[in-house]
Parts: sequence; C-alpha cells; structure tokens
Amino acid sequence: MPDAARPPRHVLILGGTTEARRLAAILAPEPALRVTTSLAGRVAAPRLPAGEVRIGGFGGPEGLARWLRAHAVDALIDATHPFAGTISFSAARAAATAHVPLLALRRPGWVPGPGDAWHQVTSLDEAAAALPALGTRVFLTTGRMGLAHFAHLTGLWFLVRSVDAPEPPHPPRMEVLLDRGPFTVEGERALLRTHRIDVLVTKDSGAAATAAKLTAAREAGVPVVVVRRPPVPDGVPVAEGPEEATEWLWGLFSGADSH
Repeated sequence: MPDAARPPRHVLILGGTTEARRLAAILAPEPALRVTTSLAGRVAAPRLPAGEVRIGGFGGPEGLARWLRAHAVDALIDATHPFAGTISFSAARAAATAHVPLLALRRPGWVPGPGDAWHQVTSLDEAAAALPALGTRVFLTTGRMGLAHFAHLTGLWFLVRSVDAPEPPHPPRMEVLLDRGPFTVEGERALLRTHRIDVLVTKDSGAAATAAKLTAAREAGVPVVVVRRPPVPDGVPVAEGPEEATEWLWGLFSGADSH
C-alpha cells in the first residue's frame, strides 16, 4: 500500500461496467488515493460509482493524454465493456503518450458447455449473415447501438432488449424490451417461450448478470450466435476482476514509493 503521508495518487477508471463500479467502491475509501471514474454518457441514467465522476468523451487518444497530464493521473484502468474497442485502443495510445501505467480490467468470457449450440462469429455483420439459416424469431441482446447491422433482415422478427430505447435504422419487424440485468434463468425461459424465440444473438460480454439467457437457450435447444470480443491492445496487462486490479495498483504504487 502506498505511503499515506504523500499526496493521494490519482487513479482514473474508464468505467461503465459492474466491475468498474466494484473497483471504485474498493478504492474510493482509501485516503491514499483519489479515484475518478469516467463514463461515456451513452446511457440516460447510469449507475454512478463511488468517488469522483466525469461524463463524456475525451476527444480521442490525444485528448485523453492531455487529460491524464492536466489532472496528474498516476494510473489508468480501462474497465470499459469488453466490446468498447475504440476507447481501449485510445487508452493504450494515451497512456503511452502520457507515460501513465495502464491496466485492462476484463471479466472472463463465456465458454460453451455440453448441449450448447453456439455459432461463433467475429462481428455483428457476420451475426446478421448467419441468422436466416438458423431461425426466424430472433432474441437480439447485443445492445441498441448495433441494430443497423440487422436492419436489412426484413423476413425475420426481432425481440430487442436494451437499457435505453433504440433509434433507427433498425429491423422493421421488431419489439423492444427495455430492461437491465441481472436476469434470471426463469425469466429468460419465459421470454423464449412467450415470444417463440428460435435463435439468440449475444456478444461474449461475460459476467453472470446476463448469462441466464445462455442456460435458457441450452435447455430449449435454441441456437446461439455469439459475437467474439475484440482483443485487448498489445502489451496491456489484464486483470480478470476488481480484486486482481487492486493488487496490481498497490504493487505499482508500492514499487514507485520504494525508488
């Protein structure tokens, strides 16, 4: 743990995930730290974490690097969604430019088990291309931002679940379900049954909060199109949970204090 007598170390968390909120809750009470969480502002009513909060973009990697310098950030933790690829690469470039240590906090991805009928793809476009051969009533759980990739599938019906209401372009035959996890297996079973779902589309976001749909799909024999997550930028260390990220942070600051 760093020396409490020195000015607080400033930690910037790029947040928006459950793991980011858990990490902020662990770090914010520490007197040796100043914790700021940055939220993109894409959700209308985000769950605010402990500590200081800023909302909005930085203006690319150059803007983030300027912010890191201007606010004397000592460590940067990228705890954004596994599919927020742009900000992760911006963070890597900004951290290198500003000479700030960077850690990626990424919860483990899902792993198919016995009985799963997964079709793994690398993009939403590939997911859309796979659908016509798999079913006609689609449970789409990839978020409201990517619906344009499915807008041309006029012969399919979609149940779209998202936190906020989606905007066009989107599939013409669509019902929107506004909801936020965690979800239960019982609830997901009911959704599949009520809406006669015969194919599920999801991103490999990991986490237990939204994994119940995979169990329900397995039980119902419903195929699942799984969009693989993008890689973490080269050279960036990865922690799988807030506790591991905390250990990295204390190790980083303890090492700095010993020099």
